[in-house]
Amino acid sequence: MAIINRIGDLGPEMAAWRQHLHTIPELSFDCPKTSAFILERLKEIGVDAIHDGIAQTGIVAIIEGKGDGPTIGLRADFDALPITEDTGVDYASTHPGQMHACGHDGHTVMLLGAAKYLVETRNFSGRVALIFQPAEEAGGGGEVMVQEGIMDQFDIKEVYAIHNAPGKDFGKFHTRGGPIMAAADTFHITVTGKGGHAARPHDTVDPVVAACAVVTALQTIVSRNHKPLDQLVISATQIHTGTTDNVIPETAYLNGTIRTFDKEVQAMVVRRMEEVVAGTAAAYGCEAKLEIEFGYPPTVNDASKAGFAAKVAAEVAGDDGVEPDVEPVMGAEDFSYMLEARPGAYLMLGQGEGAGVHHPKYNFNDEIAPIGASFFARLVETAQPVG
Repeated sequence: MAIINRIGDLGPEMAAWRQHLHTIPELSFDCPKTSAFILERLKEIGVDAIHDGIAQTGIVAIIEGKGDGPTIGLRADFDALPITEDTGVDYASTHPGQMHACGHDGHTVMLLGAAKYLVETRNFSGRVALIFQPAEEAGGGGEVMVQEGIMDQFDIKEVYAIHNAPGKDFGKFHTRGGPIMAAADTFHITVTGKGGHAARPHDTVDPVVAACAVVTALQTIVSRNHKPLDQLVISATQIHTGTTDNVIPETAYLNGTIRTFDKEVQAMVVRRMEEVVAGTAAAYGCEAKLEIEFGYPPTVNDASKAGFAAKVAAEVAGDDGVEPDVEPVMGAEDFSYMLEARPGAYLMLGQGEGAGVHHPKYNFNDEIAPIGASFFARLVETAQPVG
């Protein structure tokens, strides 16, 4: 493991930063304490310019290198989740019902650690744009920051991000060219029939039976309308209907998620869902309304940038410490919007055994922060060498 010595020395300070952030988790765009802490550290570090108030609490900080050159963007998300923490650590959340259960506190200190080193050494040309982003878990802060013009305002040419990966080998990087995470869309279905007494079902049009049939029929889109070797998930996750045992209700509500990597597949799913939902409900004498809430698009790495990032990661973690062609996962990530705007790559960094993300016992492993920070620093120095 070739961690940069100076960044290795910063390990205890980075851990202290991270553990403080862990005590003050905040949600979505409403992250004033987190943003204020980042601003304090950036001023202490001595970056050349700070632009805050982007996407409400987001920040872009600029570090100038030696001589002319392009601007490379490095992104860290910093929002938390509405989960009650159950880690037992002495730096647990002080905000009831809110928790850093996805490691965004760790992502933030990786970028801060890299920033401190890059300011001290400035062994690169051009500029670095440090992107601190709210609302990854909900709200699409990445999209908002792009819409507010950060890529053009700061002339960012390429952009990179890291996410921790519990359960993966400690210190091992994972990435790939092309899609690495899925698009995440949500569907809502309301089935309407005719309610009545449960002892006289012949006088009703039962939406419960129709709703159950819709759930089953939706699975045929995956099994019969889609190429088996391509990735697609349609999961019905909620059915809500009725109020008591002896009444057939008037309506039933279904909800679930759609995960795709390809826009053509996404369009096919929408078309077939409209046909399947309406047709199945009609077969049971009911009507159905389908609404699809489009979420984050797929996270698609530029092939050449992902290959470059993997080579840099190997300089930090060794050849055996990089998986350059990892299988894509069906989770979603709003860094996708930044990769739509500029070429770049998204990597995952293993943090060893422990509870998975979005779990009340999850905790970021502070020992991987210097590894991630070293990767960010080497990436800049390699992409934009002096002279």
